[in-house]
Amino acid sequence: MKIVKVGSETFRGLVNRHDQGRKRLQKKVAGIIEQVRAEGDDALIRYTKKFDKVKLARKGLRVTEAEISGAYQDIKPELVNTLKKIIRNMDKFYRNQIPRSWMIKQESGIEVGEKFEPIENVGVYVPGGTAPLVSSVYMTVLPANIAGVKKIVLLSPPNRYKSIDPHILVMANLLKVDEIYKVGGAQAIAALAFGTKTIPRVDKIVGPGNEYVTEAKRQVFGYCDIDMLAGPSEVLIIANHHSNIEYIKKDLLAQEEHHKGLSILVTPSRRLFNALRGDLSIKGYIMKVKNLDEAISVSNMIAPEHLQLMIKSPSRLVKKITNAAAIFLGEYTPVALGDYVAGPSHVLPTDGTARYFSGLNLRSFIKSSHVISCSRKTIHGSADWIRELAGLEKLEKHWESVRVRCE
Repeated sequence: MKIVKVGSETFRGLVNRHDQGRKRLQKKVAGIIEQVRAEGDDALIRYTKKFDKVKLARKGLRVTEAEISGAYQDIKPELVNTLKKIIRNMDKFYRNQIPRSWMIKQESGIEVGEKFEPIENVGVYVPGGTAPLVSSVYMTVLPANIAGVKKIVLLSPPNRYKSIDPHILVMANLLKVDEIYKVGGAQAIAALAFGTKTIPRVDKIVGPGNEYVTEAKRQVFGYCDIDMLAGPSEVLIIANHHSNIEYIKKDLLAQEEHHKGLSILVTPSRRLFNALRGDLSIKGYIMKVKNLDEAISVSNMIAPEHLQLMIKSPSRLVKKITNAAAIFLGEYTPVALGDYVAGPSHVLPTDGTARYFSGLNLRSFIKSSHVISCSRKTIHGSADWIRELAGLEKLEKHWESVRVRCE
């Protein structure tokens, strides 16, 4: 492992990791987005051939019902049963997040409240790669379903057989995804944000992806909403002399299975530090700190995607944690539990953005409207306040709109 001292240049690089190497990427992604906006499906077909080495016709962009039906023949039936059980397990978690509309009457007599409605159209991005990321389908689509999203569109890069992995298609079908398209990368994000002749424009884009996908989401934000800026996966483990070294090693190595995965161990234990600092099988970083309070301070500065508290009585430290996307308590709560079955989505902010982004959840698919109600009698009671403030801001017509109701 690489030894890092708190406050060193390497440490500052970890804290500010989201700022590294972005300008060149920004320019490339901006070019892709503009081409998709200008040329629509033609640009998607061209970029699919360039990046995915797959030549598709326009009508081949959308996955057909026949392809979905055929996908069931290509996977193990017992896996379908496992996926259904996971869905039921996660369903309970998200139903507890459903917000309730409310109204109250203030002392002034004005009634105020909040009305919640689901976002109407959502685009889900599922990365391609050497293995099907089935869990990314249910981790994104399931909370959208329970929130009541009317239309869900899923995009994923095509494979060399001009299709999408059957496991992804089956999972999307089990969750009743409305439309599925064979498009990947920054061009997929652009298509969802602005729409093409084939792919509908959506109100929000969610799902993990590589650096191109993440940068594209950053650039289209404002034209539509996004879930977060999620880059390479990462874990920070806080452990001490009570911790099981073998558990720590396995968790660090598990994180490094991800492309560009970042693993960090922070410990006040000299025994643990000495045992792992020379371990060449682990490519991550190790930091020696004075105590657990400093460990928490370091973690809050780094703002990790996954934070594991592998200590005794981890709950006592939770209140001190201010920046972490997902917190795993104790030695028997590895990140893999959250990745697949625990319930909360594994679509989480990385690169230090846990300072201001939350992990994907049911509320990610809900918008709220403020509701205000006032009677003729009540508006008289607020008139003097409004007149004073409207006069201060030199917005006389604002006051006139109230005065006419009070005459």
